[in-house]
Amino acid sequence: MNKKLGLAVAGALVAFASTANAGITIPAGDWTVDIGGNVNAYYTNVDSKVDGVSSADSNTIGTGLLPAAFGIGAKTRQNDLDIAFQFSFFTGTSSGNNAIGGGAAGNNTLNIRQAFLTFGDASWGTIKAGRDLGIFGSDAILSDMTLLGVGVGGPAGGSSTLGRIGSGYIYADWKGQMSYSSPNWNGFQVVAGVMENFRPAGTVGASTTQTTENLGYEAKATYDFAANDVTGRVWLGGVTQKTEGAANYTSNGVDVGAKLAYQGFGLVGYYYDGRGLDGQTVLGGLFNASGVKSKDSGGYVQATFAVPTIGTKLGASYGMSNSKDDANTFNIENESWIVGAYHPLTKSLNLVAEYTAQEIKNTGSAPTYAKKENDTISLGAILFF
Repeated sequence: MNKKLGLAVAGALVAFASTANAGITIPAGDWTVDIGGNVNAYYTNVDSKVDGVSSADSNTIGTGLLPAAFGIGAKTRQNDLDIAFQFSFFTGTSSGNNAIGGGAAGNNTLNIRQAFLTFGDASWGTIKAGRDLGIFGSDAILSDMTLLGVGVGGPAGGSSTLGRIGSGYIYADWKGQMSYSSPNWNGFQVVAGVMENFRPAGTVGASTTQTTENLGYEAKATYDFAANDVTGRVWLGGVTQKTEGAANYTSNGVDVGAKLAYQGFGLVGYYYDGRGLDGQTVLGGLFNASGVKSKDSGGYVQATFAVPTIGTKLGASYGMSNSKDDANTFNIENESWIVGAYHPLTKSLNLVAEYTAQEIKNTGSAPTYAKKENDTISLGAILFF
């Protein structure tokens, strides 16, 4: 399970997902080189119960929802085109089972989650080719306050936790893609892309029995606005992908969200609905992982407040994801409450404290459990550069 979590979620997200947000800028001839990243570490305690029976607590010191990361990119203007590239490298900070030499058992191998090029112009838009964050669900994870923390804790030694992936939204993931972003028309923008096929690795056949003949398609429309002291964004997205092989079905989904900010207050609301999106039977929140055309829906609400003069951000959120199959062999409800405090010790360094209460219930006809409960306490720091 640790290995699966590391491979599937180790790229969880970085706030510097484009070169424009990098922290270190270096002129290099016709190019501008941007370097950015983060290092974070948290003490995390997870107290778990299955059907009311407690298991041993899990205590780790490792990364949160964001793995530690280093990104390098560059941009220039040539022949009336803005061109750029980005590479980002991710790793965990937990030593796992303390195996001699670390290696995969220590979760400190590198994963390249971003490797893409872009070209375009403000007059007609931008084309992206390579591996980057997916489009569907991207605003949900980018708006999650637990990007600075842990959220739902992962197994001991995992290279990333889950935030509220699987209990509020589907993981956007890092996908091979060719996508197009329109110009920004007074705050309105459209993004659409063709994605590599995400094959299931769950309950119906192994991933190698599914064909790679079909591609996935994702799109979203966003509108950013500002009125006096109020700023915000609303968005609407969609995804579709056909799966063939041991199972034959088409995954379809839509999502809608909004976020507002006003004088230190922040609000986020998000909802998604679809078929064949999640299933929750493998690792909750991974797109198409269960290999069935499940019925899936969920969302989250979040409120934050930055204390004046001090700058500490206090936040609370509630989210839920529901998945069930047509035969009712599983009917899973995954919900969590998260409260957190995020204090900017400097403009680059944040101290973090969080508490998460997660409850997973399965009322299907063939559940392996009726209820799981995970209480997570985390304390640590994250440094951006």
